[in-house]
Amino acid sequence: MAEVILFYFLMAFILIAALIAVETTDLLSAVICVGAIGFGCALFFLFLRAPDIAITQIVVEVLALVILIRVTISRNATFVTGDREFFASVVSVVILMMIFLMAVQVLNSLPAFGDAVFAEVTDSASKTYISQGMEKTGAANIVSAVILDFRAYDTLGEATVLFTSVIGAAVILRKRPRKLPEEPQI
Repeated sequence: MAEVILFYFLMAFILIAALIAVETTDLLSAVICVGAIGFGCALFFLFLRAPDIAITQIVVEVLALVILIRVTISRNATFVTGDREFFASVVSVVILMMIFLMAVQVLNSLPAFGDAVFAEVTDSASKTYISQGMEKTGAANIVSAVILDFRAYDTLGEATVLFTSVIGAAVILRKRPRKLPEEPQI
């Protein structure tokens, strides 16, 4: 029952953040709300017991936030000062506490390390991987067999997403843009 409540709470959080991102007039607030949506999705992936996808989502989300915040701050020519409205500070603290409490609840719902995750499941992919992995792949290491044989396309997709996000961040965050040879150097 608590997991269902958590699921709806996460869904409501993501929907509220999406509405704020669409309706706000401040570009930096919209970027922060989009980041909250991404981190909420990462919590969903943890809730659905897909930590590999959650890690990929967090890496991409952090890189995207860094890029978007840098572009937003340099474009707006507004600077963050120490003076903030009381309401904005309270809302920020409440949102951070909500994310923290959701993360704690999601992590508490995961099985303890070493527990049989699929003990109650009779027909699951993980059981097949463990019981038939060595026979089907010939690999001595079952983890390598799962990553490189059973889930090779998934692993390739995650590696492609991570590689693309790192290259994109490197291109956008470089200090000097490349100049053509005929342009004078400063």
